[in-house]
Amino acid sequence: MTPGTFRRLMNLWPPFLFNSIAVTDIAGDWSEVRVRLRLRPWNKNFVRTQFGGNLFAMADPFFMLMGMHRLGDDYYVWDKAGEIEFIAPGKEDVYAHFVMTDEAVDELRAAAASGAKVLRWFEVDITTAQGDLVAKVRKQLYVRQKPRVRPT
Repeated sequence: MTPGTFRRLMNLWPPFLFNSIAVTDIAGDWSEVRVRLRLRPWNKNFVRTQFGGNLFAMADPFFMLMGMHRLGDDYYVWDKAGEIEFIAPGKEDVYAHFVMTDEAVDELRAAAASGAKVLRWFEVDITTAQGDLVAKVRKQLYVRQKPRVRPT
C-alpha cells in the first residue's frame, strides 16, 4: 500500500476521524509522518483544552508503522511501551512530526541481526503551529527478526 493510500485510510479510521486527528503527510519512504489534532468542541477536556487521551492517540501508532514499513517483512515490530509528558495546555490545534532516520533503522537492523529482541525508544514533540511545546511522547518499539530469517 502506498503512503498516500495509507494516509487516506488512516484519516477515515474512526478513532482518528471522530477525534479530529488527521495524518497530513507520509514520506514516500516512511521516514517522516506529520499529524494534526484539531481542537473541537467534542474533543476538549473539562477545562476546554486538548484532551490528553487524544494527544497520546495522535502519537500512538506511528513509530510502529514507520518501523514496520522501513524494516520490511523480515521483522516483527510492535509497540512495547509509551509515555506522555504534558508540558502546557493545548488551547489550539496541535501538530506532531515523526522522524525515523536511516541511522535509526540501520541501528535496529544491526542490533537485531543476532536474532535477539531489540527495544528502542523514539520521541516526538507535540507543538502548536507556532512551535510552542504542548507535550512530549515517547514510544518504545520491540523489534526482532522473524524466525524464518533468524540465524541458526
